[in-house]
Amino acid sequence: MEDQTIKLLKECSSGCKMAVKSIRQVKEYADEKLERILDAYDKKHRDLDGETDQLLDEYGKTMEEPSIMATAFAWMETEMKLLVHGDDHQIAKLMMDGCNMGIQKISEYINKFTNASQKSMELAQKLVKVEEDFMEEMKAFV
Repeated sequence: MEDQTIKLLKECSSGCKMAVKSIRQVKEYADEKLERILDAYDKKHRDLDGETDQLLDEYGKTMEEPSIMATAFAWMETEMKLLVHGDDHQIAKLMMDGCNMGIQKISEYINKFTNASQKSMELAQKLVKVEEDFMEEMKAFV
């Protein structure tokens, strides 16, 4: 149970950190309305990451940053797309793609680690819900 809990929490933390980095990367290209939404979801992801860190701390674990390769690849891909079309439409599409990946990955871990603690499962489900809500808000910009 503890091993599955830790793996689920680390995946949640990694997902939150990647979301925050992506949101901050695109924010400078956004208009005021989209920027407010991005700020709100930046905070939601940071808050969830804080909850995740607290739970990991209870198990004597800490979360490392996402891998340099994953971060660099995501950054480069985003920059290339924004150079071509740096508008709200493109930002929304990028954010929706990220949300979709996050939903899939966290859902996969929820289904895989059925013996993880109730708290970690609830946190993972909360993260999926935040991603779904974020994706829904982005639809207005595509």
